Amino acid sequence: MGKSLCVLSAVLFLGPYVLGDKERVPVERTEVVSVSPTAAETTLLNSTEREKQPDSSDVSRNREQISNRNDKDGDKHNQQDERQRLDCPPLGLESLQVDDSQIRASSQQRSGLGPHRGRLNIQSGIEDGDLYDGAWCADSKNQDQWFEVDALHLTLFTGVILQGRNSIWSWDWVETYKVQLSNDSMNWQTCMNGTQEAILKGNQNPETPVLGLLPVPTVGRFIHIRPQTWYSNGTICLRAEILGCRVDDPTDLHTNEEEKGSKDELDFRHHNYKEMRKLMKSVTEECPNITRIYTIGKSYTGLKLYVMEISDNPGKHELGEPEFRYVAGMHGNEALGRELVLNLMQYLCKEYKKGNQRVVRLVTETRIHLLPSMNPDGYEVAYEKGSELAGWAEGRYSFEGIDLNHNFPDLNNIMWDTQEKAADKSKVPNHYIPIPEYYTQEDATVAPETRAVISWMQDIPFVLGANLHGGELVVTYPYDCTRDWAPQEDTPTADNAFFRWLASVYVSTNLVMANPDRRICHYEDFQQHNNIINGGAWHTVPGSMNDFSYLHTNCFEVTVELSCDKFPHVSELPSEWENNKESLLVYMEQVHRGVKGVIRDKAKRGIADAVIRVEDHDHDIRSAADGDYWRLLNPGEYRIAVWAVGYFPSIRRCHVGMEPRPTICDFTLTKTPIQRLKEIRAKGGKVPQDLQLRLRALRLRKLRASTKAINQRRRGQSS
Repeated sequence: MGKSLCVLSAVLFLGPYVLGDKERVPVERTEVVSVSPTAAETTLLNSTEREKQPDSSDVSRNREQISNRNDKDGDKHNQQDERQRLDCPPLGLESLQVDDSQIRASSQQRSGLGPHRGRLNIQSGIEDGDLYDGAWCADSKNQDQWFEVDALHLTLFTGVILQGRNSIWSWDWVETYKVQLSNDSMNWQTCMNGTQEAILKGNQNPETPVLGLLPVPTVGRFIHIRPQTWYSNGTICLRAEILGCRVDDPTDLHTNEEEKGSKDELDFRHHNYKEMRKLMKSVTEECPNITRIYTIGKSYTGLKLYVMEISDNPGKHELGEPEFRYVAGMHGNEALGRELVLNLMQYLCKEYKKGNQRVVRLVTETRIHLLPSMNPDGYEVAYEKGSELAGWAEGRYSFEGIDLNHNFPDLNNIMWDTQEKAADKSKVPNHYIPIPEYYTQEDATVAPETRAVISWMQDIPFVLGANLHGGELVVTYPYDCTRDWAPQEDTPTADNAFFRWLASVYVSTNLVMANPDRRICHYEDFQQHNNIINGGAWHTVPGSMNDFSYLHTNCFEVTVELSCDKFPHVSELPSEWENNKESLLVYMEQVHRGVKGVIRDKAKRGIADAVIRVEDHDHDIRSAADGDYWRLLNPGEYRIAVWAVGYFPSIRRCHVGMEPRPTICDFTLTKTPIQRLKEIRAKGGKVPQDLQLRLRALRLRKLRASTKAINQRRRGQSS
């Protein structure tokens, strides 16, 4: 009778079953087509257990105990019961915690529409009929079809989330369904709604996820989804997620398995805008000497774009100290990056205080900038839906419907077109390409978030960065845009070898990406590329932040696709932090590879905007305002030339070793006689810059001026 009582108490005694600080899914439950639900709780017992069921007096005593406790706590039990139903986490069909072997079905149209494809938000391949279609689809259209998931453990099932088939060719979805539960996958009990079988409402379109809460949360191991009706012009197809809380079971051989999580004491939850601000403020209060919060602009609706700076001297660029950035939340519904950046703030603060030498070295030798939410408007939309209900695209775009990942100036095609027309290709600029004229106009389709980030890039001499996305497990590197608009074509930069190194560093230290046995997320097997790929070889993205950063500034940047699930459940955040923690740290450390130095004149004054060219690397960079520079390079011998307007050029050979620290290569430039004469005549007047640099500065001023005009007009309209 021990096991039966354990199962019963798990269902009846919901109050003491504590999940921790789980997020509440802020959605309405689906309608149940039948009579109103009863207050009774249900448990499933197999044939052997039925012989050991407690008698009615045992159950009555249990109910009486619960009733007495509820009398003391008022309505606390009812509140916890409703919270329990909503807070039980997903089993993990979308996040791949549920293995393909745990999913079965009554039939399938073909292998590409097998039960393993019935995962929430799974995306289909471009080709209809391939092995990677966008749902499980039954071979027959009748009510005998079923989709089964084995939870492996006794589980308190509370709900089902359904989508239709993801396809550009077909429309298929399930409109109503029943739910059956079992302990042995042989004897099934249909979920009841009072005295009738519960019929839950499913989908009315292929993409919107619909949550159906069971009328009575029920314990079992296996769950069946039994379609009853479906789209009249389609067939039985579905993608699903199951909500359920694992129940303690002393007879379960896997009960004592160590739960995945993290030993770091961080704030593992999804933070909306206000909560994000509070967390960032708490970090600065805990570590005031190494942190600073500043803003780079506002979103369309007026939400500030907050950045956390972490440095031993916050607020100031230190000579020779490289600047690093992480940007998350470009797509508002890709929430994991946002939380990882917030986790990273807390971690660096806490570990610095503990004296962790690795973190202390990072903080003292690097100026770190963390932007957790580039698209806060989009995130708030996704957050309101909740982690399972936001779907694949809800909140992706800015408030104006702009995809920020396509919203930067397309400098690639400007460069390539100029190369094709130029008689001497060596004269074509390969860096610091100016923003095109059309982009600076007030009526240009440029999001305020994009304008803010461009201005941020101009203000700080970033050396290395990464932007964090979700929906796949891969790291991509520039160029993201292909020549001649080819949909997929490897389009390398002059620094292709170093970009591949950067991508490999992140992947090789990521616990999921480095796993050779992991399942593919959707339809592309990136393991054949070692989980790194050129952006253009994946799909062309004109106007990406990566390409703009490389061609307009000195900063190298990659895109990290962090997880198959864009918006993981709160219960999965600790393990996701552990998956990415080492990767986030080791990637930052790469900012110290290559060569760095200071370019000065004979009077030891720093020379700004000096051009640094590495032989056989057709991509130059420029020195910062104080004359310091950083050139990321793989180990090797390099011939480096430096020149500036009004100075004789200088050439040095510099050796880059295998150690993760930069080689110091300083340069002292001598002014030309003409330059000295100009300075004498001008009595110390400012020396004019070259035409390209002047054009670049002019366009930036125009962009900022148009941004100011737009903001003033918006303020006038709102008042």
